[in-house]
Amino acid sequence: MLQLRRSEDRGVGEHGGWLTSRHSFSFANYYDPRFMGFSVLRVINDDVVAPGAGFPKHGHRDMEIISVVLQGCIEHKDSMGHVSRLCADEMNNGVQRMSAGTGVTHSEYNPSADESLRFLQIWIEPDRTGIDPSYEQRAIAKQTSEKLTLLASPAGDAEGAMRLHQDARLYFGHLQASESLSQLLDSKRQYYLHVIKGELNVHQQAVSAGDALAIAEESELKLDSMTDSEFLLFDLP
Repeated sequence: MLQLRRSEDRGVGEHGGWLTSRHSFSFANYYDPRFMGFSVLRVINDDVVAPGAGFPKHGHRDMEIISVVLQGCIEHKDSMGHVSRLCADEMNNGVQRMSAGTGVTHSEYNPSADESLRFLQIWIEPDRTGIDPSYEQRAIAKQTSEKLTLLASPAGDAEGAMRLHQDARLYFGHLQASESLSQLLDSKRQYYLHVIKGELNVHQQAVSAGDALAIAEESELKLDSMTDSEFLLFDLP
């Protein structure tokens, strides 16, 4: 089963010029009972933040929060004492994971005076509540022969990835034009493919930037790239 969600069908959030969001699932003022999440994946927000603007200090609890920077830089500060700047350029995308656990406050700003920040904000429900808050970050290398890079998993560093407190894995995918990928799937698990850029053919279904496919009861995923393409693949319980 493959369920297609087109980019233009996502929810829209316009916030006075400083923030524009596209919501894959119900969030804030956007509500659609058909799209409350998928498995333990609760949020994918495609956020564009104006120069010098951002999210002031606010709190979270009991959620795994991942940010993937697609353009510009994000400045992160939190109540655990972490202060960091993650950027996207021709070679890398910055990515961070924060486990909110028993409670954490943080802020996220665009430090640039002239360039917009674009990032994907992702929330995954943890497998248990009340864990200690934690934070980590890494860079995704774009210039690599690997078609899939593991970003986060339950094992964390044991697999060279950030740690998720959930039976879930997140991959960053990159295919050059005319490249293909055939990935075995567990038909008892669920998968979610979110296209970041480019054009892909997935089981004879054409998808492009902002489109997504919810996948269940499938044993293989076949991708053919029409252009240089990037995507996220979630492996979910």
